[in-house]
Amino acid sequence: MVNRMQFYIDGEWVDPVVKKSTPVVNPATEEAMYEVALGSKADVDKAVAAARRAFETFSQTSREERVALMEKIIAVYKTRMKDIGAAVSDEMGAPLPMAEKMQAGAGLGHIMSTLEVLKKYQFEEPLGSAMVVREPVGVVGMITPWNWPLNQIACKVAPAIAAGCCMILKPSEFTPTSALIFAEILHEA
Repeated sequence: MVNRMQFYIDGEWVDPVVKKSTPVVNPATEEAMYEVALGSKADVDKAVAAARRAFETFSQTSREERVALMEKIIAVYKTRMKDIGAAVSDEMGAPLPMAEKMQAGAGLGHIMSTLEVLKKYQFEEPLGSAMVVREPVGVVGMITPWNWPLNQIACKVAPAIAAGCCMILKPSEFTPTSALIFAEILHEA
């Protein structure tokens, strides 16, 4: 069961600082399905602090370690395709076969493409007598829309992981469940 009333911060599910929620409505039926927690400035500050702490070590991981992590993410993601499809279908009103194949599939495709780029990406490049070094820059803030929810999440999260950056993600309050499932996938990986 997906936990919709907590946030995934610092590797664990935590209660919001301010208890506030909003209903998530199925647009096909126009009925509220459940409540989802809303974040506050204090929750954002807590997430930023955790991501900054994690950046100190994650930014030092090697390409090989990030490749291994992304391969684990892909393996776990594949086991959750039906869950993602069902969540997207409910929250967007999309037909279930389309949500499973196109919505969940697009997110997986972006992660797999990023993995292939990561495997051959040149983080160091000689330029005359100098060396250009591409390295992680810090914590990435991400806000994603309601349409193509997991696709947009994967388009942002996978490159950040590949680059060695930590992130804070704020998904749409209209389509939050696929983001919560993705947090579970990352945790398991």
